[in-house]
Amino acid sequence: MSIVKFLTSKVFLKQLLLAIIAIVVLCFLVLQWLKITTNHNEFETVPDLKGKTIEVAQIELNDNDLMMEIQDSANYNPKYPKYSVIDQDPSAGAKVKENRKIYITLNPSGYRKITVPDLRQQTFRNAKPVLKALGFEVGKVTYQDNIAKDMVLGLRYKGSVLKPGTKLEKTSKIDLVLGNGKRPSN
Repeated sequence: MSIVKFLTSKVFLKQLLLAIIAIVVLCFLVLQWLKITTNHNEFETVPDLKGKTIEVAQIELNDNDLMMEIQDSANYNPKYPKYSVIDQDPSAGAKVKENRKIYITLNPSGYRKITVPDLRQQTFRNAKPVLKALGFEVGKVTYQDNIAKDMVLGLRYKGSVLKPGTKLEKTSKIDLVLGNGKRPSN
């Protein structure tokens, strides 16, 4: 039997038609199964968690059939209470499927600690931007008799001498002791 005769025979066309019907029915059944298992067109609304404690956020997410995933809490924000939510993803009001993870960022207990650099024997002009770049603030500037005008002679924090390498919270005010350009009197 030749291929052309086989392809035009009733047996082949009947088998081809049955195969097409089977594929259509199978596709229809798979699509219906997917619609049921993926909860098609059923969404949960993400609540606004900003400023709330972990416990309150967990309760709200559980009420909406959502899960919580805590991310790193690196950036302290003084506008929010300690250990409260400062950011979330997806954002509040977004429509998501149930059991979706909501990623939250917590406010740490305070600013992170940063090592104080050794700024002695540097000019005030150089020391000031270094402190600001690290996140410190320049506090009170006092002068002391020293031939080197505006050279950093020492650092102070809350009235006590500050040694290089000490760790302080970011945004701490560091007082500087500078030379006034006059010879020390003996």
